[in-house]
Amino acid sequence: MAEIDQAAVAQVATVARAARVASRRLALLSRADKDAALRALADALDAATDDIVRANGEDLERGSASGMPQGLLDRLALDSQRVADVAQALRDVAALPDPVGEVVRGSTLANGLQIRQVRVPMGVVGMVYEARPNVTVDAAGLGLKSGNAVILRGGSAAESTNRALVDVMRSGLEAQGLPADAITLLEGGRDSVRALLTARGLVDLIIPRGGAGLIQTVVTESTVPVIETGVGIVHVYVDKAADLDKALAITVNAKTHRPSVCNAAESLLVHEAVAADFLPKVLAELSGAGVVLHTDDASGAAADTAGVPHQAATEADYGTEYLALEMSVRVVPDLDAAMEHIRSYGSGHTEAIVTEDRAAARRFTSEVDAAAVMVNASTRFTDGGEFGFGAEIGISTQKLHARGPMALPELTTTKWIVEGDGQVRA
Repeated sequence: MAEIDQAAVAQVATVARAARVASRRLALLSRADKDAALRALADALDAATDDIVRANGEDLERGSASGMPQGLLDRLALDSQRVADVAQALRDVAALPDPVGEVVRGSTLANGLQIRQVRVPMGVVGMVYEARPNVTVDAAGLGLKSGNAVILRGGSAAESTNRALVDVMRSGLEAQGLPADAITLLEGGRDSVRALLTARGLVDLIIPRGGAGLIQTVVTESTVPVIETGVGIVHVYVDKAADLDKALAITVNAKTHRPSVCNAAESLLVHEAVAADFLPKVLAELSGAGVVLHTDDASGAAADTAGVPHQAATEADYGTEYLALEMSVRVVPDLDAAMEHIRSYGSGHTEAIVTEDRAAARRFTSEVDAAAVMVNASTRFTDGGEFGFGAEIGISTQKLHARGPMALPELTTTKWIVEGDGQVRA
């Protein structure tokens, strides 16, 4: 790895030290103070909607001129309703229980020592992400509620939007008498990102959020501990015992509701016993919604029968996170074959089965290795907000510390507090 520019190293060190000072102040705040600050930030974002949307328009114009794909433009876009939504997410976080100080477990030992494990903030959390302005607000809000300072490094495609959002929130913090450095936007080129990833001792945790390339870069180059938020190669499996009306609604929703996000379905697996009845209907509806279909021989034949355009699926298609109106389709002989396909191509994010057979559902939930497993429900529900967390900082597909949608508890670590009365160890 090439040497990092020392000016970038110095910049990150300055930012991180200021964030550390801010984090110590946040760690001592009461829940009431944090909740009041979150509501004030939400009000400030609402009041600045026009400025934020105007800044976002600059990013969208640059993105469109550079040929940014439509799916990524959708992720980048903020209109007045989306600004209202991200502001509301802060209010939702304010309404949630404060994890800091929660006793995870404890006991009194035979020698009289009282021990308890309590949740405490991580400290300084770095976020590295792409063109998702909502992440800027969600990360800031969750960081504040969990007592952490956050250093945000969004993609250059959202540069104007992120700057506008962070300026509003930093001003909001100062108006509440809180340190603005609790929320910092790290600007600069690639060397700034690399300096953040290697700021071990200054930054406590890095969370990447974006495509496979970004995540892999962060995981391989970071010397700071990383929680890996993985890509979403997500499947819907329609079992032989499925209610086909439910299966149709779930499949279409999982693919088309918002195709540019990680919990959108990328692959459809259909049991051969229901393929003849189900495929013509679902392929026609998906195609009518603009979905490009990548089919195996059996599903391709069904598409031909229904007069639906399609392309022959390649091996690469089954392992692709499209993040767009595209979907691979395969007919499988049984549940075992469906689960084997998921084991081969899934990313451990979210998998869904549609079935009225409880035994099949139990096998699927027990044997499929993913952060979230759905039974008779759209994959689009794998989301911190939908799970009742208020917002999420990412969806972890790893198994250490956190897995699935990460919100407030996942932004804390623990410490042991031991209270005695003069005990010494023999």
